[in-house]
Amino acid sequence: MALHSPWSAARRRWLQHRLRRPEYAFLLEPGPPDEWVALDCETTGLNVRTDEVVSIGAVRVCGQRIVASERLELLVRPAGPVPAQSVRIHRLRAQDVAQALPLEALLPQLLRFIGGCPLVGYYLEFDVAMLNRAVRPWLGIGLPQPCIEVSALYYDYQFRQLPPYQQHANADIDLRLATLVRELGLPPREAHDAVNDAVTAALAFIKLRRLLGGA
Repeated sequence: MALHSPWSAARRRWLQHRLRRPEYAFLLEPGPPDEWVALDCETTGLNVRTDEVVSIGAVRVCGQRIVASERLELLVRPAGPVPAQSVRIHRLRAQDVAQALPLEALLPQLLRFIGGCPLVGYYLEFDVAMLNRAVRPWLGIGLPQPCIEVSALYYDYQFRQLPPYQQHANADIDLRLATLVRELGLPPREAHDAVNDAVTAALAFIKLRRLLGGA
């Protein structure tokens, strides 16, 4: 992380100024070294403006291992309906989340679990955007943690494996999660479950760090 650089120190001061809840200033401090949080959300759809989160899964990564005892699994009650097409994907029906808390009420638990650790995920930008719809008005800032995209790491790794004549900006590399799991030799897990997908992202991250020489 670059939080120790003058630029990031200025950025941190700006975030502290915007922070509405000073008790969450710990989010702006670097997390423990060699520690990350893999994150995934299941949602009612793919529109970051109108769809809603129905579950959140997160696991802690320390060095080269997933800390099995430190995971977060939250069901979220959306304000609107749960469309049938999304139920077919994540298998969470309206009645399954009817007794859950709304996302805003779950933010303290989520933020304290993450702390200042960098976030890891597969197409993480979408998950962060979905969460920030609730985080930003409640906290005054969006999730400030650095984000590490597993599909980008996988692209870099596969790009290095290509012969020189194929190494160009539009190199055709299959970034589907099933392909990534297969090519990295990871144990398959049932997809579209927030915790399972967070664990898969964590396993891919650990493997790719090693393959890319970052372990």
